[in-house]
Amino acid sequence: MIDAIRISRFRALHRSGTFVMPNPYDVGSARLLRELGFPALATTSAGLAATKGRLDMNIGRDELFDHVAELAPTTDLPLNVDSERCFSEDTTGVAATVAALAELGAAGCSIEDWNPHLGVIDPIDVAANRVRAAADGAANSGLVLTARCENHLRGITDLADTVTRVQAYAAAGADVIYAPGLVDLDQIEKIVKATPLPVNVLLMPGGPSVSELGSRGVRRVSVGSWLSRIAHGAMVNAAQQISTDGVISSDNPFLDMKLAARAWASVHP
Repeated sequence: MIDAIRISRFRALHRSGTFVMPNPYDVGSARLLRELGFPALATTSAGLAATKGRLDMNIGRDELFDHVAELAPTTDLPLNVDSERCFSEDTTGVAATVAALAELGAAGCSIEDWNPHLGVIDPIDVAANRVRAAADGAANSGLVLTARCENHLRGITDLADTVTRVQAYAAAGADVIYAPGLVDLDQIEKIVKATPLPVNVLLMPGGPSVSELGSRGVRRVSVGSWLSRIAHGAMVNAAQQISTDGVISSDNPFLDMKLAARAWASVHP
């Protein structure tokens, strides 16, 4: 069912200031992040794939739908969906995917211009037409549509092309612009100034802080798959210690389960 209230709340978050939208990868992590006071959440395609022992972009559309159907009612927060290419090579299918995500309770979703089947970024006219189709799919619900330019995650450093693309995607009907992988503040500011739309930036290890991004006009900050990677990394490190030393270190900073207990108890008292 379309959740007009959460869609409206999500849209309002983009009007001023800067907010952080972390990316849970399952129900438990979503509840923990809700307990920490974040105003919105987003799925992560890589994080979801990791829970199934797969690499990114190896999840099917129905699997994503099941994930969203489980995650959306987990909290009262707006949920943005990392919907990759919207699981279709034709514009009719793109629109149908976006409309279905709204019906599952999503407040927003994204469409990206990377084609994993061909290993290339879509030509700009193709990508813009796909954004337009996604906007058509969001029209009935008012779902917040984010258009992603994947250049800087795919080794393409041509900032002029990124600017041209985000402007084309804005003209095609996107509500938010996202060029993940940028860490240079001056480059990020150029993206912000290139479009009147809110801009999302991926928080990167060693990159600018949330406050620095906000000072350059960034409206939304997400963390992609980093929380999933950190969680799995902590598990592997602890398991290696058990394997080699036969102990769980008492000074492990991840041992405190009080927050988790409160988060789970708040849902199942």
